[in-house]
Amino acid sequence: MKVLIADKLSEKTVIALKTLGMEVTVNPDLSADDLPGVVRDTDILVVRSTKVTQKAIDSAKKLSLIIRAGAGVNTIDLASANSRGIYVSNCPGKNTEAVAELAIGLLIAADRQIVNATSDMRNGMWKKKAYGKSRGLKGRTLGIIGFGAIGKAVAARAMALEMNVIAWSKSLSKDIADSYGIGYAADIASLAKLSDAVSVHTVYKPETHHLIDKDFLNAMRNDAIFVNTSRGEVVNTLALVEAMKSKNLRVGLDVFEGEPTGGEAEFTGKELASLVTATPHIGASTDQASEAIADEVVNIVNSYVTTGVPLNTVNIRARSSATQSLVVRHYNRVGVLAGILGNLKSNGINVEEMTNIIFEASKAACCTLLLDSAPSQSVIQEMSRDENVIEIALKPV
Repeated sequence: MKVLIADKLSEKTVIALKTLGMEVTVNPDLSADDLPGVVRDTDILVVRSTKVTQKAIDSAKKLSLIIRAGAGVNTIDLASANSRGIYVSNCPGKNTEAVAELAIGLLIAADRQIVNATSDMRNGMWKKKAYGKSRGLKGRTLGIIGFGAIGKAVAARAMALEMNVIAWSKSLSKDIADSYGIGYAADIASLAKLSDAVSVHTVYKPETHHLIDKDFLNAMRNDAIFVNTSRGEVVNTLALVEAMKSKNLRVGLDVFEGEPTGGEAEFTGKELASLVTATPHIGASTDQASEAIADEVVNIVNSYVTTGVPLNTVNIRARSSATQSLVVRHYNRVGVLAGILGNLKSNGINVEEMTNIIFEASKAACCTLLLDSAPSQSVIQEMSRDENVIEIALKPV
């Protein structure tokens, strides 16, 4: 199999993939526009920040697996991958500590105005009076939006700073919040009103686009701190800039709307960056996180090669539309399942899912087929006439 790594990844990954028998090409300088021209003969594509568009997917006739060397998959055209039957996998939880550390770093840097103070000192200005007006974090309330692995890691670090923590997430309940020793916000508006600082850790999808909007920002306290290390599109940038002016918010951002996808590029958000503590989407960029992600990429490929199904797939249908389960116990001989499938096909019945388990000694097997409709009793009788079929059972699912 041919593997294309279209971003920087640990050399250890390349060595491990070659050990698995892969033919590996590394081209970390590819852009989204370059990808369609070089991915044509690729079986497995590994990307980190490079966007995978419909054009790239359509041009890759052999492509069967796309691996996002990170957590989010919003840079991959999932609809196109789905239509081509291409697996999309990610590496969740491998950058948790790295992102949490940066979030806390931005929180402290915004409170103490570290970037502005450093910039002035580098320009020969000693402004101790101006930068000696920070509020401090001990005893302040940090509101966390999104309480997954990263949100939990941020909460633990904030509590170590003796901050009070409250959180809001669609999956969070008061009982769960209590178990972590944090406060529970019933909605994001309540969180905004109760927080001295807010840190965003929600995934980006259509329903979270501009989740942080004008109403949320207007509900925040004056002089509060706002940090975003999730995705730029979660925040309405124009509303944020306005709130910075009207409410004197101190802001730390690692992510931006419409940010470049490559490692080096011109940044058009210079005006916004001049108003905030800013980093160029480096939340997951530590050696520890990179090594963990590299190991997971290899695990995903190894799983795919050995079982046919990769780990951490994000685009497999959560719930089957099948209405019937057909269980066929049969002798493990050539053509048995071909006869069953041919019978179903001739009667217009589609197989939604199928598994076949072989018993010890390889003499018998059990096949489960999830069907979109029920075969008639006469069809079942026809399939049962095969001397290699031990038993057939049909039941609704």
